[in-house]
Amino acid sequence: MKIARFDGGKIGVIAGEEITDVTALCNVDAAEWPPVGPLRMIAEFDGLKEKLEDAVKTGPAIPLADVTLETPVPWPNKLIAYPVNYHDHAKEMTSTGLANIQGFFLKANSSIIGPNDKIATPNIAGREFHHECEIALIIGKTCRDVSPEEALDYVFGYSCLMDITVRGKEERVMRKSYDTFTPIGPWIVTADEIADVADIEMKLWVNDELRQHANSRDLIVDMPDMVSIASSAMTLYPGDIIATGTPAGVGPIQPGDTVTIEVEGIGRMSLPVVAGDCGANVVFDKPYEFKRGI
Repeated sequence: MKIARFDGGKIGVIAGEEITDVTALCNVDAAEWPPVGPLRMIAEFDGLKEKLEDAVKTGPAIPLADVTLETPVPWPNKLIAYPVNYHDHAKEMTSTGLANIQGFFLKANSSIIGPNDKIATPNIAGREFHHECEIALIIGKTCRDVSPEEALDYVFGYSCLMDITVRGKEERVMRKSYDTFTPIGPWIVTADEIADVADIEMKLWVNDELRQHANSRDLIVDMPDMVSIASSAMTLYPGDIIATGTPAGVGPIQPGDTVTIEVEGIGRMSLPVVAGDCGANVVFDKPYEFKRGI
């Protein structure tokens, strides 16, 4: 099942090129603040699934082209990310801080945007802003200290995710937490739709240039271990998001570019890059030159 947010916080189920509004069925108030309705929908999904399937069969549908899709989970309790999780990316970054050594880090939830938003580069001189192509895991059930063998039982679904970063040596969390730095979408594909999480192709283009192309089989810390490691340290809640880390091919983006991500079996989205009018601070006063590893 493909589940989306659209047109100001409504919840919809996508079938083909149409979307069915199931907001009322999910007992979600599209205008509520904070927008935690999607979290409740995910937590209660087992009891809603059959009703949602029936709604798609019997209810009125809207052409997908007539709605504006939004990020599916705008207010997760946690946005968890794994650094340097492909060996080829470790080589290009000349990094020994692999995900299985350093563990995870957290990004600001406020960095999340959707498939019809814009990536805004901060007003920082002397820095590059890089794209990173990733997959998002969305947690479906509360869990703590789960084994890798059980981990995928707690995953609700998957989405496309871009991790945008200010390149430099400062704290990773700060460099990756600017507003608009985590596009997620265009929807969630529920876990039962993905046959093998260890064999998912993903690609990223900047304009028409293919920059990244990899398969989830090449992850250093695989998806079950990501959930297990994160849950060993903290309780995971429905709607929590885990970003898998990026393969090699990271590179600069600048205003005027369009960044497109495509993840096999999940979806595709394209976002324009624009110049932001804020973001400068003393931390980024010194320029930084990114040098690709040999």
